[in-house]
Amino acid sequence: MSNVLVLKSSILADNSQSNKLADYAIEKLQGNNIVVRDLAQNQLPQFDATATTAVRGEPKTNEEKQLLALSDELVTELKTANVVVIGAPMYNLNIPTQLKAYFDFIARPRVTFQYTENGPQGLLKGKKAIVLCTFGGLYDEKNIVTQYMKAILGFVGITDVQFVYAQGIGFGAEAIEKAIHLAKVEINDIIRSL
Repeated sequence: MSNVLVLKSSILADNSQSNKLADYAIEKLQGNNIVVRDLAQNQLPQFDATATTAVRGEPKTNEEKQLLALSDELVTELKTANVVVIGAPMYNLNIPTQLKAYFDFIARPRVTFQYTENGPQGLLKGKKAIVLCTFGGLYDEKNIVTQYMKAILGFVGITDVQFVYAQGIGFGAEAIEKAIHLAKVEINDIIRSL
């Protein structure tokens, strides 16, 4: 039995293709301990100067202490997970701001990564990530979403990352049906290999 963390980030709720794929993965992962965090329905605070002080400095105010507690909660969920499933739709060529805020709150020096003479070193080793990418158009693997997700996950030590793509969903119902079907086949293959 694995501990699974599922991160949803689409603002489209039940109309979201990435949320539908995440729900499909949840269904296929039944029997595991699953924690679902919907970053759009329960948005994190903006990562601003106060949040930076809270998670990287010396929190003094009540607000800073609350933000540190939130970051600690997010980091604990991530550290506990063996498998992380991430819904990552493309919005204006990048990930949703909700997902970016999540990474801002969990990327913490000496907690999830550390600086070394050879550059940053991730501290969250031994985890598997499954990134569910949904794109309105058609993109190769050099797209910003894929590159950013590889980089940020690797930054905190998660290097076993598999991507599932549902592309061309902006072309209409038939394209959506085909893309989602192919993505579900990929999800099944990945989950069978866990």
